[in-house]
Amino acid sequence: MVKWAEGAVVYQVCPRSFMDGDGDGVGDLPGLIERLSYIAALGVDAVWLAPFFASPMRDFGYDVADYTAIDPLFGDIEDFDRLIAAAHRAGLKVVIDQVWAHSSDCHPWFLDSRSSRHAEKSEWYVWADAKPDGTPPNNWLSVFGGGAWTWEPRRRQYYLHHFLASQPALNWRHPEVEQALLAAGAFWRQRGVDGFRLDAVDFLLHDPALRDNPPRPLTVPPSRPFAMQQHRHDMGQPELPDLFERIRARFPGLLLVAELSSEPDPLARCTAFTGPERLSQAYTLALMKRPFTAEGIRAWIAEAEAMCPHGGLAWAFSNHDVTRVVSRWGDGSPAAARMLLALLLSLRGGICLYQGEELGLTEADLPFQALRDPFGLAFFPDFKGRDGCRTPMPWQEAAPAAGFSTAVPWLPIPDTHRPLAVERQNADPASVLHFARRMLAFRRRRTALRTGALRLIESAPTVVAFERGNADDRVLCLFNPSAARVSCVDGTDLRPWAYAFFDAASGLEIAP
Repeated sequence: MVKWAEGAVVYQVCPRSFMDGDGDGVGDLPGLIERLSYIAALGVDAVWLAPFFASPMRDFGYDVADYTAIDPLFGDIEDFDRLIAAAHRAGLKVVIDQVWAHSSDCHPWFLDSRSSRHAEKSEWYVWADAKPDGTPPNNWLSVFGGGAWTWEPRRRQYYLHHFLASQPALNWRHPEVEQALLAAGAFWRQRGVDGFRLDAVDFLLHDPALRDNPPRPLTVPPSRPFAMQQHRHDMGQPELPDLFERIRARFPGLLLVAELSSEPDPLARCTAFTGPERLSQAYTLALMKRPFTAEGIRAWIAEAEAMCPHGGLAWAFSNHDVTRVVSRWGDGSPAAARMLLALLLSLRGGICLYQGEELGLTEADLPFQALRDPFGLAFFPDFKGRDGCRTPMPWQEAAPAAGFSTAVPWLPIPDTHRPLAVERQNADPASVLHFARRMLAFRRRRTALRTGALRLIESAPTVVAFERGNADDRVLCLFNPSAARVSCVDGTDLRPWAYAFFDAASGLEIAP
């Protein structure tokens, strides 16, 4: 474990939705620099940036056209250097995304690879011949819909893409690909970054034999055909831990956080992928997609404690890919937002806090005409995509574009977010924002919460109760994740969406 990251809280920023510094309606690095003091004042340990690399933006930066260039939409390399210096002065570490499972089809590597079977980078992507009848080499499916193979007439072959057809899969089984991507990572390390968040790591390696995936037994057809397969061969290959050892060897001092898919057994993968010689931590989308009940969260904590005893799990309740947590698990109220923050910041391991989570932002309900996400456009209305959690930050309630920009923002800011704006919550000591700051300070102050062990406690069925502690500090944590009043075994009465903390040594209630 990288020492500074033990129990650390990392604040995730989507630069295009955080603050617009040049007035074009899209957030950028100068805007982020302008608001760094806000992030530092929260009391987090690090800021994590979603992709800002050169890109055609078909998947909003997760289709990289140059791994060592900044897209002009976000600024330039001087802006990035200023960001690193300002963050470090403010006591913040900087973590950046590395999108290494695929590139953009506009990347020079792919332009060369697709040009000919004899090109210099011919094998840098995953190519395969058609079956005799002209169909793709196997039955693999794209997460974003349709088959995972697209025909390239210049090569008379198919190429693999796990997401959009414009996101061809890189061939990590080719040593030059690994060298090139690690060299790109080294470029950013030399500019002062403190960590990488590794995107979609389950998709880094595929079965070289290209075997078909077996069907997944289902009683009702899902809205997305990707869920109709067991993804045994297109992702999650057994050589991944060895790959992570090579990545760790190249970046010995960096925080390395993996994003795990919601495919089965994510905690087993977390255990296999993390450790002193591998990645630092992993978080999983599977947790965020679970039903939220006291019984369910207790079971998840128990599984995490059993499967990840070294603390390799990073907890995240929200991010740029899922419905905002206060709408998904809560009832949208400030009380639910506070309890969810209290629970998240009491758990053992790393913590990922998504921008706006500290304000209690609800999911934005956008009409079809406002959607930009290709994932949502493909599956609307059953799935509205990821735009609802990516709308710009509201800074000022009454200002145009809620203070995010002087232009029309790239996604609309819902009217329901204006009363939750930073300026208004700053003026209200009872706001979710003030609570988030107190809770972050509480986690930092109590070593039990930052680095202590976790032990689940018997309580009422609808209560989540556990003790965090070490030899010097122990805290009892109680949570009522429901809209009903409940009495705990010890007699503590918890209102709907309430929480309580007690000093385990004295028995006295303590407030964040």
